Amino acid sequence: MAKVKMKTHQHWLLFVLFLPLYGVLCFSELSFITEPSDVTALPKDSAVLDCQAHGQPPVTIKWLKNGVRLAESEHIQFLPNGSLHIPKIKHTKEESDEGFYQCLSQNKYGAILSQRSRLTIASISEFVLHPVPMVVTEGSVARFSCAATSSPPATITWELNQSTLPIQTDRITVLPNGVLQIHNVQLEDAGQYRCVATNIGSRLKSREAKLTVNQGVGPKPRQRPRIIAGPQNVTVSLHQTVVLECVATGNPWPIISWSRADSKPIDVYNAKVLGNGNLVITDVSSKHSGIYLCRATTPGTRNFTIAAANITVLVPPSIVERPESQTRPRAGTARFMCQAEGVPTPRISWLKNGAEVHLNGRIKLYNSKLVITQIIPEDDAIYQCIAESEQGSVLSLARLIVVMSEDRPSAPRNIHAETISSSAILLAWERPLYNADKVIAYSIHYMKAEGLNNEEYQVVIGNDTTSYIIDDLESARNYSFYIVAYMPMGASRMSDQVSQHTLEDVPLRTPELSLTSHSSTDIQVNWQQLPAKLSRGRVSAYRLSYRTAADSTVTSLELPQNSTEYLLEGLQPDTIYLLRMAAATRVGWCEPSAWTSHRTSKTSSSKVPSAPILQLEPLNCTSIVARWQSPQESVAVQGYRLCYHEEGQPEQPIIQLQAQTYTHTISGLDPRRKYHVKILAVSQAGDGYQTDQTVSTPGCVSARDQPTASPPPPDHVTVMGNSSSTVTLRWSRPAFPSGKTVSYTVRCTPVGTHNASAIRYIQVTKQSVAVEKLFPNTRYEFVVRLHVDQMSSPWSSVLYHRTLPAAPSQPPAGVRITLIEDDTALVSWREPTEANVVVTHYTILYASQKAWISGHWQILQREGTHTMALLEKLEPGNMYLVKISASNQVGDGPFSNIVELVLKRGNTHRSKNPRHSDRFPDPTVLSDGLYHIDQKSMTGIIVGVSIALACIVMCALILISKGKPRKSSGHKVIAVGGTEDPRGGLSPLNEHHADNLEALIPMMRQHLFDSKGGSSMFINSASPVNQNKTWLLFQREIKNPDESDLESRASLYEAGKTVLRYQEPLGAAPLPPSSQEIIFGPFHAESSQSSEGSQETGDSGHYSNEESNDELSNPSTSRSSRPESFGSDGVVATPELKHSFQVENEEMPSHPLHHSSTPDAPQHCYTSEGSHPASNTSQAVGS
Repeated sequence: MAKVKMKTHQHWLLFVLFLPLYGVLCFSELSFITEPSDVTALPKDSAVLDCQAHGQPPVTIKWLKNGVRLAESEHIQFLPNGSLHIPKIKHTKEESDEGFYQCLSQNKYGAILSQRSRLTIASISEFVLHPVPMVVTEGSVARFSCAATSSPPATITWELNQSTLPIQTDRITVLPNGVLQIHNVQLEDAGQYRCVATNIGSRLKSREAKLTVNQGVGPKPRQRPRIIAGPQNVTVSLHQTVVLECVATGNPWPIISWSRADSKPIDVYNAKVLGNGNLVITDVSSKHSGIYLCRATTPGTRNFTIAAANITVLVPPSIVERPESQTRPRAGTARFMCQAEGVPTPRISWLKNGAEVHLNGRIKLYNSKLVITQIIPEDDAIYQCIAESEQGSVLSLARLIVVMSEDRPSAPRNIHAETISSSAILLAWERPLYNADKVIAYSIHYMKAEGLNNEEYQVVIGNDTTSYIIDDLESARNYSFYIVAYMPMGASRMSDQVSQHTLEDVPLRTPELSLTSHSSTDIQVNWQQLPAKLSRGRVSAYRLSYRTAADSTVTSLELPQNSTEYLLEGLQPDTIYLLRMAAATRVGWCEPSAWTSHRTSKTSSSKVPSAPILQLEPLNCTSIVARWQSPQESVAVQGYRLCYHEEGQPEQPIIQLQAQTYTHTISGLDPRRKYHVKILAVSQAGDGYQTDQTVSTPGCVSARDQPTASPPPPDHVTVMGNSSSTVTLRWSRPAFPSGKTVSYTVRCTPVGTHNASAIRYIQVTKQSVAVEKLFPNTRYEFVVRLHVDQMSSPWSSVLYHRTLPAAPSQPPAGVRITLIEDDTALVSWREPTEANVVVTHYTILYASQKAWISGHWQILQREGTHTMALLEKLEPGNMYLVKISASNQVGDGPFSNIVELVLKRGNTHRSKNPRHSDRFPDPTVLSDGLYHIDQKSMTGIIVGVSIALACIVMCALILISKGKPRKSSGHKVIAVGGTEDPRGGLSPLNEHHADNLEALIPMMRQHLFDSKGGSSMFINSASPVNQNKTWLLFQREIKNPDESDLESRASLYEAGKTVLRYQEPLGAAPLPPSSQEIIFGPFHAESSQSSEGSQETGDSGHYSNEESNDELSNPSTSRSSRPESFGSDGVVATPELKHSFQVENEEMPSHPLHHSSTPDAPQHCYTSEGSHPASNTSQAVGS
């Protein structure tokens, strides 16, 4: 089947290769309502063969006899509905209407041919078997048989002395196949017997045969059972009757019993025993096929004899995979699939508009698949797949619609192929010379260059490349390639073909070994040459290795490439030898096969039997038929010993077989497994020489026509999680009558997967299974089905189960340390890079170098939603080591690699840029480890800030005078961390105001102002700034809003903190939503800035700690969700406060920062330099 690979970004591709099927779906497909069927008639009678077709009119119907068109005449009449009428059937030597008839229906879309029907003239030609005279003894068995050639099959009756034979007695049995049996013959049974064959056409009598009955003399001696008329191999059509005869004699009279060689039960509904042991099966179907055994046993003893016969049921053809109608552009490729089944295997052929398809270079037949390449307008037709055998024929049709386009590109040029490996070839080409800009895709076609009817493969790629690697080729094969360019309404001509050869590779596997012994000191090793698909090149040598089971010393022999056998001599008697083989090409040796064991016999003697000639054949996916023959010799064989085992598994118990047995069925095997089978003959002198062979079971194919109803699915399916990667599945066997071995298949699928390789199938014989190697914290669906006697139940109800979470197996990624103050550092990280693992908390271990040497670590823990933490009270002059691990409720994950941070002594200047430690040196840091800003730069910054502040004050005064505050689309918080100060109230500006003036520098940045109608504010060093937003403090929780205005203002103040706060006016009506908000939902003006996740620090470093909005929106939970080291005091949000915006600065000691963000507002981080050695840091965060 052609393999089509498509790039996802080529949206035009489906339009090109799979154009809309409206033409096919709307196409009034020409089809038959009634097709002719088989008819049996008498000479001179009339006959009607029905045929009616449906399609877009006008529809015409014509008839063919034996493939030749019929013309209408007085003898042949065409009825208005399309049927064929023969008024008077002719049946002479010169002319006969008997034969095969088909009707041909046609309209403007094409033509279709009906199934084949047979017109049979009823007749009985002659007897092919007449009864023969018999002489029997009184009390014994008499048997007559006859057979006649007739159509339809004749019924056989018997006459005695030209009178109808009375069959009311139990002694006389007439079988449907014409056999007459007379048990316990009496003297009055003597006479002339003949059979009479009768059908609807005539009646015919056979020759007479005389039965002579001699009177018995004295008592009969005891006799072993003997079958005088055993069952015969029979081939029968579906729904007919089969007769297996079994007549036995002996003294005492033997008991007849029947069984199947494959141990299946005999159908009790359609089978019955007729007479004294004949098996008759009516209405046979494919399930009745098999080997049947008739066993005659002396009552009360173990003396028995067996006769066997095979029933082959012929099944008419049926199409199991039908071709589908297609629409293809000119120069494209169409593939019609057709699969049929039946007994014997039906032949598949193709018709185009009712006539046989003419195969050529463009139109090829690969097994049963019809492939049409480089489609032309004449290929637009109706195609039919015909599956036919001696049991009949069946057809299935499909239409090919060819889409025309004149504006086509020219063919791709300069095709070049280059071998890359044993399975890959690089193909390159140049774009078409004309209309190259309209090409939207290329189609690469390739096939094996050697041999006939090789399958063509196709790969489709986009127009953005002119080269492609085909990597699914067989080794050491020659391939031919051509390319077609596609545009939206058509395709180019095919390019020139090129050929290229893949390289050789080591063989895929080794040959299967067959081992026999002709003496106690030798082993004959035989094998078959590897096929080209497995050899992957020309085999240059074989290597045979062997050793005894008790000795590890291996002896190896290299054998020439054309050898298929080798005799190992000089071995030890009664010793187990292990043998294996490897094959080599010019590239190298393949992996040797598994060891195969073989035991030499005890002593060399001509009195023990030779090794049997063994043949192994897979019967189905779970059974193997072993057949063997013993060489012609004088040694009497008393029986056989057979044993088998799966490769790599221990041997099964030995099976003892009778001397007259030459076949054995091994069942209950696993599909697609390799099995070793051993057999030897046993005589009175001891065990004979052994034969070893290997066979592989095929894969199971679901039966479409199951002989009986499918068994019910397993019930009470339960699943229980054992660990994060293992679950235990249990179920109950449904209640249904069956004595056969039951197996189960468990299917495990991750929910939502589109990858077929992720689906697992597990076969077990127990009612529970442990499914291992699952992904943690993943939802799976489980179903179970039952298998018994080659039948499968439906899948059970789907059971969903999520595996338990697992402890993180990866450490946090991207661990980084940023020094933000002399004794404080910020450590940040990313979540572990593994899927389906939930992290509940992180553990940070840090220690100075001295503490690390002594094994003392300081421990911090942060919630799983946090990805940063502050390390406080660090000692200058020390090196600190930090490592982090992720944990959840299951356990702790591994620690990350240690990250180092060096704190230097004597820092006299502070930079606006924090120093980082992420195991990579910062090339911009000077020799003292600090960043420096010269005096001129500082002066320029201060002057610029002063001018900006003056402008802001003027704008603020204008806004206040107008008294029109605006609403904003978001909330903002600007806070400078500082130590808590118990003092309340608002203090005037102190002497540090000039130094702290730099804290206002960030406010000049453009992204703090909303130029599109958002928040408006101005800043004054001594007076409030109007603002129409409520500003919350960073690192603070919202307390009871019922506090007084004075308490609220007191809590807002801390020494050295810059506070920006505002409150929306009471009673302010919200703005009505815009039409865009009604259609698309609410949106925020500042949301475009929030997508970056984090903002730059002064040295272009990035770090962020994203918290959920719940921390800001839910006051009751924000305290517990923050780490303790980040402070716990909150800000009071008091509704009674008026619009206020104040800037307060005061000298403050160092205090750790807490950086918070919400999804819909930008994050800003600033640094300011004051008079204190540890400069304050300001952060602006949108709430």
